[in-house]
Amino acid sequence: MSSSKLPNHDLSEGHLESCQICGTEDLKFVIDLGHQAPCDTLLTPQQLNQEEKTYPLRVFWCEDCCLAQIDYVVPPESLFYAEYPYRSGITPTLVKNLRGLSSVVMEKFGFQPPDLVIDIGSSDGTLLSGFSELGFQVLGVEPTNIAQIANKAGINTVQNFFNEELAREIVKKQGNASVVTASNVFAHIARLGEMIRGIEHLLSENGLFVTESHYLLDIIETVQYDSIYHEHLKFYSLKSIIRLFDYYDFTVVDVERIENYGGSIRVFAAKGKSRPISESVKSLLAEEEKFGLYNFSTYKEFCERTIKAKHELQELSLQAFSLQKQFVGVGCPGRSSTLLNYCNMDKHLMPYIAEQSTSLKLGLHLPGKHIPIVDEAIMFQEQPEYAVMLSWHYWEPIVKKLRQKGLKSKIVIPLPELKILEP
Repeated sequence: MSSSKLPNHDLSEGHLESCQICGTEDLKFVIDLGHQAPCDTLLTPQQLNQEEKTYPLRVFWCEDCCLAQIDYVVPPESLFYAEYPYRSGITPTLVKNLRGLSSVVMEKFGFQPPDLVIDIGSSDGTLLSGFSELGFQVLGVEPTNIAQIANKAGINTVQNFFNEELAREIVKKQGNASVVTASNVFAHIARLGEMIRGIEHLLSENGLFVTESHYLLDIIETVQYDSIYHEHLKFYSLKSIIRLFDYYDFTVVDVERIENYGGSIRVFAAKGKSRPISESVKSLLAEEEKFGLYNFSTYKEFCERTIKAKHELQELSLQAFSLQKQFVGVGCPGRSSTLLNYCNMDKHLMPYIAEQSTSLKLGLHLPGKHIPIVDEAIMFQEQPEYAVMLSWHYWEPIVKKLRQKGLKSKIVIPLPELKILEP
């Protein structure tokens, strides 16, 4: 544990008034995206007639540690419920990056089979499958029913929320892990202190914790306001992650920028203070400073660009509506809920969102605006005038695939600046 005074990293539910990492109350307001329902609380037809809870969705920035963050904690059981519909294994680009982590860990840090690797928030086991195929022992921890898919695929997975108590149970049964991973999870945790203490207990001496999160620099640079939703409590810069781990017995020893989710940061934090620190850490900190990530003017510009992008999409949808041209969505990632609700895009302007036939979201409705989610076969049959790419951060391979399957619509890329791809 660092000698620095440890702020409270185990957040209570509800409104927050101080920085989630360093504890300062001097936070700067960035943008208000309105009151919104949690992005993955997709509704059944029956639930459309019931009350729908919404929560404030505002972003603030801490000048002291360079963490961007929302100021409201939604109860985790309302966000990550048993029927939570997210699977990591249906997006090809994501699958490639997640499975590739096993080779990185072996080559950079020398861990070898049959070392134990534990993934927190392991979804359908995609990340662990890369380690398992190389001969590592693996264990997933996943609170939703997606854990059952992983177990059926042969990836041993505990269906539970991760905490210190569960960490102790795992060590008793299986011993310490050499590597613990958390992909697209670390920014979601309200009780982050408890998570880090649990990871510290899980890891062997000189063990490695690898976390992947949306990267603040990419979010700002490419106007990813749609990556702001209640699951994401924090939007990390490297500076903020280093500050966080300084409070605990961990050292950030390496860092990579990766493609996941439109731009993510993969951070390698070693247990203890003995491992050497890679030049990549110093280099990325310098890049953050050069970009302006430590200056509030950068965030004011982000707000202005967000409002401009909103107005451009609204104008195009209203133009299509007035000309009686169909304007539909393609793909329904969590971020689509933020974008469509912030842009006031209801089912009159966007009659449906088309999803892959394997999606767990088919037959459900978007929170807030209640746009129905349908099989993409309907879109291919109807050939709407416009198809809005809601998974725009992966647009190139998706557009290529859609064209190969026969989609003739004009494809709208809504961010970072609106553009229309002619057929």
